[in-house]
This record gives sequence, C-alpha cells and structure tokens, in this order.
Amino acid sequence: MQAKKNGGVSFWYENIGGTPGYRAPLPGNIDVDICIVGAGYTGLWTAYYLTEIEPTLRIAIVEKEFAGFGGSGRNGGWCSGEFSWSRNKYLSTGTREGVIDFERQLRGTVAEVERVTQKEGIDCDFLMTDCLTFAQTPAQWGRLQEDYATAMSWQVPATRLELIDGAEAASRIRVPNAKGALVRHNVARIQPAKLVRGLAEVVERRGVKIYEQTAVTSIEKGRVVTSRGTVKAKRVVRATEGFTHGIKGQEREWLPLNSAQIVTQPLPDALWDEIGWEKFQLLADASHAYCYSQRTADNRIAMGGRGVPYRFGSKTDVNGQTQPATVEALIEILYRMLPQTKGLSIDHAWCGVLGVPRDWCTTAGMDANTGMAWAGGYVGLGVSTSNFSGQTLADLVLDRNTERTSLPWVNRRPKKWEIEPFRWLGVHGMYWLYHLADRQEARSGGTKSSPLATLANKLTGR
Repeated sequence: MQAKKNGGVSFWYENIGGTPGYRAPLPGNIDVDICIVGAGYTGLWTAYYLTEIEPTLRIAIVEKEFAGFGGSGRNGGWCSGEFSWSRNKYLSTGTREGVIDFERQLRGTVAEVERVTQKEGIDCDFLMTDCLTFAQTPAQWGRLQEDYATAMSWQVPATRLELIDGAEAASRIRVPNAKGALVRHNVARIQPAKLVRGLAEVVERRGVKIYEQTAVTSIEKGRVVTSRGTVKAKRVVRATEGFTHGIKGQEREWLPLNSAQIVTQPLPDALWDEIGWEKFQLLADASHAYCYSQRTADNRIAMGGRGVPYRFGSKTDVNGQTQPATVEALIEILYRMLPQTKGLSIDHAWCGVLGVPRDWCTTAGMDANTGMAWAGGYVGLGVSTSNFSGQTLADLVLDRNTERTSLPWVNRRPKKWEIEPFRWLGVHGMYWLYHLADRQEARSGGTKSSPLATLANKLTGR
C-alpha cells in the first residue's frame, strides 16, 4: 500500500489549505540590529522574545523558502518539554544541579507555549495530555523501568512520570502484547504548521521583517550574505537546525537526520472505541528504532519513524517527498502498534530533517567576539526545546544574565561529524543494528537489551 499523496511539504499544510504563498524577498542591502537566519520555530521564538524585551529592535529574518518550510511545519506535533538523551553528557559543561535545573526549565516550556498561543490567539490545536511509551517485549519493558529509575535519580518529579503495567496500559490504548508503559504527564499535542504560521504572523505584527525566497550563502561577523543582498547586523542568529549543513563552513556541524510520517483517513467513532484511544494521548514505543504518533484534531492517526535515516552527503528531500519503502515501513509499524487500523487508507506521507550534533546533545550559545549566536541540534525534540532556545537566545543576544544563560547546554561545542562516506556508514550502520536488536529481542523474549543496540550507540556517540 502507498499513500494517496506523498510530499507537498507535509499533511499539516494540506490540513490548512495547502502551502502558503511567499512573502517578499530581501529587497537588497539593509542594516538592522539583529538578523536571524531561518524562519522556523527557533528563529520565530527568538524574534518573539526579543520583541518582548525590547520592542524597538530592528529585526530581520531571512528564509530560503517560506516560514515553516522545514521541520517546524513537518514534525510529529509533540510539545513534550523532554530532555534530550544522556544527562551525563552535559556534566562536561556543567554541574549535576545545573543539569537538573535545565531539565526543570525545559518541562516548563509546555505551559509557556500554551500561555503564548492563548495570549496571541494562535489556534494550533494545542491540547494538554499524556504521552504513553509502550513496551511490547520484555526487553523494552526493562528499558522503560531503567529510564524511570534514572529519571527519579535526577530528581524528575513523580508528577511528571508514571510506570503502568500491561493491563493498565492496554486499557488506555489497546496496543497488542503490552508489557507496560511509561507515562509522561503534562505534555501537549499541537498542529505544527498552525503553530509556526501563527508565530510568523505574531512577530510580523510586532514589526519583525520576514524575507522569504532569500537563500543565505554565508554568515560572517556583522553580516549575512544572501542571494538577494547583504544584511548588516550587530548580532546574527543562526536558527537553521536540520538545514545548517547548507551554510558555508557549517557542512559538518549538525547531521540532517531524516524522519518520515504517514497519516490515515479520519477514523469512525466505532474504530476509536475498538482501539480505546479516547483522550488524544501521544503514543510511542520503546523499540530501539522508535516510532511516534498522535491522534489529530480531525481524528486521524499520524505515525512517524526514521525510515531511510540519512542521505549521502547530507542531501535533503525534495518538498517533503519520501521513499515508497519508507511508507511501507511506517505502515508496518502502524499495524504492529494498532492492528485495528488495517484496511484504512493512508492519505498522506511526507518527511523532513532534524539536526543531530555529534554528541547528540542540543545546544544554544553566542560568541561574544563575533556577535554570532546559534541554537538547535534538537534530535527530534524541537517543538518545545525551540521555545526554550528562543528565550535563551534573546537573553544571550541582549547580554542579559538570567537563570537560562548559565545552564550546561549554553555554549556547548561538540566536535564535527566525520567526512563522507564515514558518517553515511556510521548512521546507516547504527539503524541497521537497531533493527537487528529489535528483532533479536522480540525473538528471544529476554528482559535485557540487545548488545547490538549498545554497539550502535557507541558507533555514533548516541
């Protein structure tokens, strides 16, 4: 089976009437106070908080396509306030207390996004809910228990996380062979394109200029060179996330990892009753290859996963179109998690890229000598983390010392990715090992994670 539509940026744009028309490009050389490269969540949130602090700032955002063309308009719609991967890695740039505080502040971004969307009248289908990560094998259940214990040791509050057994998990969503689930409370479901388009309109009303169809060729101290002219600015913010590799000198900074999604036709009420998915919770699994899902506001199921994880030479997709094999793989995941959906049509498939640093740890920072700032490398957690980036970058750009600017993710400098073909071999080798590990765990029925997954993590530093 294949999707009725493949590409077109994403289903989220189809859902709001199609991709938007373009704003005007940069009209030539200009001078501003702050230039932001990239009109996705990171750039728009940064502009928003800058205008909150100093409304008279002259701010220009330059964007190669249109606001929300990249991951901000294609993601899974999880506003989770979640921490990215290993807490221990951040100890190299901070203290244990700093890491705990970083995670605490990240959790607060969910409520902050809700506050801003309500204040600014952004209708993005925002809904506070839970996220259920299901274990379908004993090894997956063991990992979830370890994850829970680790989180508790890092002072994650009990109001945030809950472990439930297989019977309780299946009573919430009827995922077969459920051994249990890890429940994250106080997360949110959103419609990504509605949020990013709404943010763009808000910052424009505040006087921020967004120039689309303006490709950046280089970022230098005090200026951004584009295909339409040069922007001179006291401070420059690189907010390009998964597209950072396209900027001169940044080719190996963050790896553009592919993620793809499919969405079903709307489900009838009787099928929702059969599945038991009544409360619009976010849904994931504890496999190494990992999937993520939401029940959309118009009663579809959107299911995502990695597909073909990386294109040689950091190439990206064309307008969101993904490979037929990826669509088939996602359908298999959908049927594994929710076999009740067999027979439904797949209305749309699409893909995009997310930024991955070499140490898999997100970062924000600013070089005081050059006046150049950056944030990203969200490793798939960008909906909420980009909001925190915007708050942090506004502080850094305006030389404000706040509770955010001393956190261990600030000014973190991971090493660069390897040259080709080594990074292609590394990433594809990692996911090949993950799939082998998942199959091995399913066959064996053991409670321990496969050593193949450990090897995969060591291969790429995950």
